Amino acid sequence: MTTTEGVQTTARRRWLRLTNPFIYLVAIFVGGVTILPIVYVVVSGFRTTGQLAADPNALPDPWVTENYSAVLTSPEFWQQIQNSLVIAVITTLVVVGFGSLAAYALSRFVFRGREALYTFFTLGLLFPVGVAILPLYLLLRNLDLLDTAWAVALPQAAFGLPVTIVILRPFMRQVPAEIEDAAAIDGCSRFGFFWRFMLPLSKPALITVSILAFVGSWNAYLLPLLLLSDPTQYTLPLGTAVFQSQYSFDTARILAFTALSMVPALALFVLAERRIIGGLSGSVKG
Repeated sequence: MTTTEGVQTTARRRWLRLTNPFIYLVAIFVGGVTILPIVYVVVSGFRTTGQLAADPNALPDPWVTENYSAVLTSPEFWQQIQNSLVIAVITTLVVVGFGSLAAYALSRFVFRGREALYTFFTLGLLFPVGVAILPLYLLLRNLDLLDTAWAVALPQAAFGLPVTIVILRPFMRQVPAEIEDAAAIDGCSRFGFFWRFMLPLSKPALITVSILAFVGSWNAYLLPLLLLSDPTQYTLPLGTAVFQSQYSFDTARILAFTALSMVPALALFVLAERRIIGGLSGSVKG
């Protein structure tokens, strides 16, 4: 038995030795395909349109900062950042608030049809936004919400609820029932247990769904395109598209605007990468 285990261990080590270089090559290739376009956009923003036309793949010579300074001093750019921030914050608060309550009920309460209701929410992951565009537009128009932050934030929150519930429910199911029983003996209500115990214990998952909701809202393009017609209400992705159409002759400035529009989402992902992975791995284990 010991000999067999030794042979299996040796074979496993040989297999890992052979596959590790291939895995590294694949990782380098995927990383290059992902990072190189971003680097190209950022670096090309320091060139002029004439330099890009003469040699699209060369380094800046000389380095030009006027493109970035023109974007950073544009009032429209900062207005679009403010609009995107307001919509993303509203979306995140609604998603986390209602999603955590729904996940708590689906994980701790026992009632008929609970699994069917959870399945209904998971099916929402398969429902594309484009299918509901026309009903959403008519509904929001009747509610007089078009060209407002709520017109974009509320539908985004609705479409973000399924993934939020799918991530939060396993975390909340892992909380031992003994803690809830002890809290009930001490006179803690169901909502009190949710507020005082469940939310703090589910902090990793809450951070994960908050980041996913925020970044998803920040990068959204289709809903703002169809629901916002007032230029003062444009979000950053929509503003980037409008900027590209207005300055189609100035490729370098378009690249600078695009590079700056990517910074907030990329920075948030870099700073919160470990928390996102931790929350997702916890939900998979559950």
